[in-house]
Amino acid sequence: MEAKAVGRYLRVPPRKARLVLDTVRGKSANDALATLKFIPNRAARYIERVLESAVANAVNNYSLDREVLRLSVACVDQGPSLKRIQPRARGMAYHILKRTSHITLIVAEDEKLRKEAAPKGKGRGRKPARAKAEVAAPKAPKAAPKAEPKAEPKAAPKRAPRARKTVEKTETPATQGEATPEAAEE
Repeated sequence: MEAKAVGRYLRVPPRKARLVLDTVRGKSANDALATLKFIPNRAARYIERVLESAVANAVNNYSLDREVLRLSVACVDQGPSLKRIQPRARGMAYHILKRTSHITLIVAEDEKLRKEAAPKGKGRGRKPARAKAEVAAPKAPKAAPKAEPKAEPKAAPKRAPRARKTVEKTETPATQGEATPEAAEE
């Protein structure tokens, strides 16, 4: 069974989109999505969105398992170009073509992936359900480990405050004859 998704009129040149699409063509859908997340390119974002849509179509419309889907067909076609003009010297104009793309992706079931996803032998499937007695019985609280008294960190010894230097005032020949304001008041 196949599911298809088409992204039309996407603003990325087809040539650049093909470079990205070549890296994921033929991969499983999950591997392709994981690869596209790490490609730093605008085309990768568009392809990622279209691939997510194709996978969602397969899961919702055809009830397929997401794990068994492979990107079977991937193509990029050219859409219409947006025409712009760049003014140049001496009254000339350069034509700029902003190209668009149509991205078509088809995902299909893959038998190899189905065999890999199927459980093999005992112990590979779902876990057995617990007995009701185990679920209903309350669990005993775990004993909390005894906390050892924490040793207080040793404080650094305090230093004695610095002694201030006292400056003795000596009279200079220029200040000997002057009267201080305190002396003037007396």
